[in-house]
Amino acid sequence: MLILTLLICIQSVLLVAAQSLLKISVERFGDFSWSWQYFKTVFTTWQFAASGVCALAAMLVWMYTLKHYEFSLAYPLLSISYIIGLVAAVVLFHETVPATRWIGVVIVMIGVYFIAK
Repeated sequence: MLILTLLICIQSVLLVAAQSLLKISVERFGDFSWSWQYFKTVFTTWQFAASGVCALAAMLVWMYTLKHYEFSLAYPLLSISYIIGLVAAVVLFHETVPATRWIGVVIVMIGVYFIAK
């Protein structure tokens, strides 16, 4: 169970990193247009490429997890990414996360605890 938890944590961090880097990159793209300049900006932004690398790494970890663990156990554990995502929102994007969202995440995590038990 410890190895599964570690794998899920690694995958969750990679997923949140991918989405955070994607958010940063789309903010740098500027207004969308069907121009070469716009797509040049998209494909030369390192955060966009790093987002893809993190997403690919997360997928590889998930493939390993699916091969070696029960889906009904592994999939609910991915909810740890909700916590990591809210922390990223606060730390990276300086968002204010209301208490109701934190309470919702706590409720989900309690459910995950019972699933894993």
